[in-house]
Amino acid sequence: MPVPLDSASSSADVIVVGAGLAGLVTAAELSDAGRQVILVDQEPESSLGGQAWWSFGGLFLVDSPEQRRMGIHDSRELALQDWAGSAAFDRPEDDWGRRWADAYVDFAAGEKRSWLTAQGLSFFPVVGWAERGGYNAGGHGNSVPRFHIVWGTGPGVVAPFQRRVSNGVRVGRIRVLHRHRVDELVTTNRAVTGVRGRVLAPSSVPRGVASSRDELNDFELRADAVVVTTGGIGGNHELVRSQWPAHLGSPPTHMLSGVPASVDGRGIEIASRAGARLVNGDRMWHYTEGITNYDPVWASHGIRILPGPSSVWLDATGKRLPAPLFPGFDTLGTLEHLRRTGHDHSWFVLTQKIIEKEFALSGSEQNPDLTDKDLRLLLKRVAPGAPGPVEAFKQKGEDFVVAGTLPELVAGMRRIAPEAPLDGGQVEREIRLRDAQLDNDFSKDPQITAIRGARKYLGDKLIRVASPHRILDPKAGPLIAVKLHILTRKSLGGIQTDLSGRALGAAGMAIPGLYAAGEASGFGGGGMHGYRSLEGTFLGGCLFTGRTVGRAIHAQLS
Repeated sequence: MPVPLDSASSSADVIVVGAGLAGLVTAAELSDAGRQVILVDQEPESSLGGQAWWSFGGLFLVDSPEQRRMGIHDSRELALQDWAGSAAFDRPEDDWGRRWADAYVDFAAGEKRSWLTAQGLSFFPVVGWAERGGYNAGGHGNSVPRFHIVWGTGPGVVAPFQRRVSNGVRVGRIRVLHRHRVDELVTTNRAVTGVRGRVLAPSSVPRGVASSRDELNDFELRADAVVVTTGGIGGNHELVRSQWPAHLGSPPTHMLSGVPASVDGRGIEIASRAGARLVNGDRMWHYTEGITNYDPVWASHGIRILPGPSSVWLDATGKRLPAPLFPGFDTLGTLEHLRRTGHDHSWFVLTQKIIEKEFALSGSEQNPDLTDKDLRLLLKRVAPGAPGPVEAFKQKGEDFVVAGTLPELVAGMRRIAPEAPLDGGQVEREIRLRDAQLDNDFSKDPQITAIRGARKYLGDKLIRVASPHRILDPKAGPLIAVKLHILTRKSLGGIQTDLSGRALGAAGMAIPGLYAAGEASGFGGGGMHGYRSLEGTFLGGCLFTGRTVGRAIHAQLS
């Protein structure tokens, strides 16, 4: 049983609740400024870094050296235009989110890269193009590639802040309390002055595996400020369904989890009970390209396909999705359309040629070349054959069908999705109509036009977009179909905060002593993304809010 905390060790300048990326950054900034910090987390030490450790490690940067080397002309003004078109802020409570968005784009176009590289981060030289949009110039999407992959992926992003926290522990400025579950914020004279909770039994489960909730004893900690950095709600499917946005139709019956079960929304609710205002709970970011993990770490564990633009996207009945709902163009627009079909899944139909060039899988564990910084393994991405993790899913994943002919493919699709009335004739019509558009260099099919346009960007042509070809071309085969599930991921709303990260109450006034950062704060202001994200901004939002809050608290306490 843990030794009870004595009076000296149960107080600090600041308590940070949650040891994910935002919590690590906040604690590191405070410690480096000379503050005493207690970092509290309900999970075991193996889960330090939270969701960020599992991520692909993509960061949104504006006018970076990597962009300029690839011939990309970007600017703060263009990024703000794209952000505004994607966020579509339209609520009174969006005021703080909009201010955070402006500040974040300034950060991404300014010192973000130099701040990170000074701590040892470096970037893969080819900039990715996520969320391409496809509407008009003022609509959703990135006008140019901005997705910068960190060498080392998610673990590489976490590493410098974990190192800084470890240094804080070594010099006596940080105390990390794993297996301490916060259940309540302590208030004194309407100010938050600490936390109460239960010490949980030690756990040796690997990272991401659900840990026990066996309780040992109570604890209480005191501080001048408390920061909530406990993440969102994506691991709690019932909570996701209860807050499901009306404009996306009915919530799915079946979903996969893109985050561990510990991402349960408890911290946000605890802050609310202490008076924090929660806003934009119905704004969410879930993916439609989820596949069932054949080697799961947590319950309903799904992996997201990061697709290039060439796969034919069909709904559960075999109808092709309308423009501009192509792979990689508009995540939530696709989700909205698919929820109107009455089915919880959809399909990619593609070729071996496409899967070799265009399929990547999100997650540090699915990209050992980038995660381990293995150049020899990385070179295999441009060699014949699909990347190893992709090929493993193709062979072992329950959502993959491989066939030599279209009738065989349709039969396989029906076999793994008997719940939906797949129309084989419709599938064949969609594929043949699409293929007929490749007879010459002209086309009225906007997806074909988009593929050709994407290949004008050198990065896409080299490693991301296959040359246009017929799906039914035998030389490009075999044929592949992938059953796609909805995959929970991020909360876009949360605790409303001002530009210092102070939690605001119902009347819009700051609650003394209470702060929030990361996903728990909607990545700033209770929702700096508005309705849609530009990708690479979730990790970046944790970095920016954690840094901002840490520095603001230090200044406030000085």
